[in-house]
Amino acid sequence: MIALLAPGQGAQSPGMLAAWLELPGADERIGRWSEAAGLDLRRLGTTADADEIKDTAVTQPLVVALSLLVFEQLSRRVQLPAGLVAAGHSVGELAAAAIAGALSTDDAVALAAARGREMAAACALEPTAMAAVLGGNEDEVLARLAELGLDPANRNATGQIVAAGPAAAIDELEARPPAGTRVTRLAVAGAFHTRFMTPAREALAARAAHVNVTDPRYTLLSNADGAAVTGGSRVLARLVAQVTAPVRWDACMAALRERGVTAAIEFPPGRTLTGMIKRELKGMTTLAIKQPEDLDKAVDLVSMRTVGSPA
Repeated sequence: MIALLAPGQGAQSPGMLAAWLELPGADERIGRWSEAAGLDLRRLGTTADADEIKDTAVTQPLVVALSLLVFEQLSRRVQLPAGLVAAGHSVGELAAAAIAGALSTDDAVALAAARGREMAAACALEPTAMAAVLGGNEDEVLARLAELGLDPANRNATGQIVAAGPAAAIDELEARPPAGTRVTRLAVAGAFHTRFMTPAREALAARAAHVNVTDPRYTLLSNADGAAVTGGSRVLARLVAQVTAPVRWDACMAALRERGVTAAIEFPPGRTLTGMIKRELKGMTTLAIKQPEDLDKAVDLVSMRTVGSPA
């Protein structure tokens, strides 16, 4: 069984679209999604600098658009197996929902743009921040976050928890971290996946009310708990709720193991998800697609797993 993974915010890099626009139909697709997003994704993905594309309102639709562009290119080259699993990290879950067939790609990019705009606006309301807490005892880390009024916004893997909340509390966490940990402040606009994003969640819910959804044709794992989401309306509800809820990528990885997934392909611009899988799920075959030439490797991997070759 094979999993297709979509990365989240933070995976972007300047010029990340350039090589992909040379592929058949890619430039036209990005033009269409630019209209859906209300942004010039072509320019943002080719000539914009790092500062411009780290803006939450830009990053989210840009990352989702690139993942879906490459997914469509892969789908043209190989028949995807019926037992496919799709999962995405944070905003990447919108791409995963489209990969699973619950949303159209146009709607996924448009929702990513609305999500990014509204989260950026929510971040401007008061000073909040996020920081990665690496290592230490999990119970002690969570207790320290609770003491400071911080939320575990992301629980990515063993020894990787992202704290989020008031900027002053993040300052205190950096100054006095839990025993045996290393705290690294993240270059993000604010406390994503916490109560501070409530205005964004409400605005996204209003936008999502006009989106058509269907039941996924492939297994779609939820960031909330790693469970498969089977109904289209439930998919949309979870995508909206995710804005203020913690990302449990650790639970998604556990679900991949439990479902017998033997190979995982991560779409660009990321490779963080496959990196975590390498560390957590020993023996699973992984491929992070970075350049167009990697599509041939992905086709080979999908073909091999589809005909039932051994893991």
